[in-house]
Amino acid sequence: MVLDMHTHILPGIDDGSRHTGDSIEMLGMEVKQGITHIVFTPHFYAQKVSVEKFLSRREHSSVHLKEKLQDTKLDLQLYCGAEVYYFPGIGKADMLPQLCIEGTDIVLLEMPFAQWDKQMVDDVRKIIEKQRLTVVLAHVERFIGFQKDKSAWDEMMKLPLYTQLNGECFLHWRSRRFGLKHLQERDNQVLLGSDCHNLTSRQPNLQEARDIIRKKLGADTLEEIDALGKDLLHI
Repeated sequence: MVLDMHTHILPGIDDGSRHTGDSIEMLGMEVKQGITHIVFTPHFYAQKVSVEKFLSRREHSSVHLKEKLQDTKLDLQLYCGAEVYYFPGIGKADMLPQLCIEGTDIVLLEMPFAQWDKQMVDDVRKIIEKQRLTVVLAHVERFIGFQKDKSAWDEMMKLPLYTQLNGECFLHWRSRRFGLKHLQERDNQVLLGSDCHNLTSRQPNLQEARDIIRKKLGADTLEEIDALGKDLLHI
């Protein structure tokens, strides 16, 4: 089982794939790269759309895509979820369970591209402790540069949560060092996602990223990542 935890493949719902044909091509690329399980995680912004409207649009897009997939030979397990953008008070937001990856209690949470603070840490803690949901922080490598004061970052990383790294993190030497170190420091608490959006600038890319991880950290690290994904998705 090889999981892509973070994708924008569902067509016509966010800034990801615009057309069903593009989505099918992206899924074909995933299969060629050895991916077997994919989570659809379109962006959810609470200040822009209601949960009800978001879920309705996601269902429509998902059903349409899966109907078209019946004409292909692509062998994939697909799950619907969301990339939920943080907002103050999210720890008490009773709609959050509706945005979990289907069949799980997992919330893929996108934090602000800014200096993190105590309120953000407290909100995430409430999601975990009060709502009893499993938090996965999306593409954490994209936030570290904003943390001039790392106290909130350090407190966040002490919480019982999981983090997700984008495949792209390992494809550039500047971010690769962080990604490899993060994998080692968090010890079986990290998932991978392509965060793919299209067929040009942000394609599926996990095969290359996984090859680098295997070369630098060994096959055991990839086996641990895959086992974690299997466990969290109850496969």
